[in-house]
Amino acid sequence: MAGQPKKRTPHAAQGERRSHLRLMEKTLVPCPQCKSPKPTHQACPHCGTFRGRQVIKIKTKKRTA
Repeated sequence: MAGQPKKRTPHAAQGERRSHLRLMEKTLVPCPQCKSPKPTHQACPHCGTFRGRQVIKIKTKKRTA
């Protein structure tokens, strides 16, 4: 015979156990160079700087006039 659960777990107890599994919104901080929002501790996706130096080359769109 297989083992059976001893008691039914209430929904509140399930929620307390799973409280850390929630979705969290990402923290955004303004870039010191271009002031656009960027994730913390990462290079800015708009200007490519991190800690005051250029670390990513950003491609600019070519304008056709």
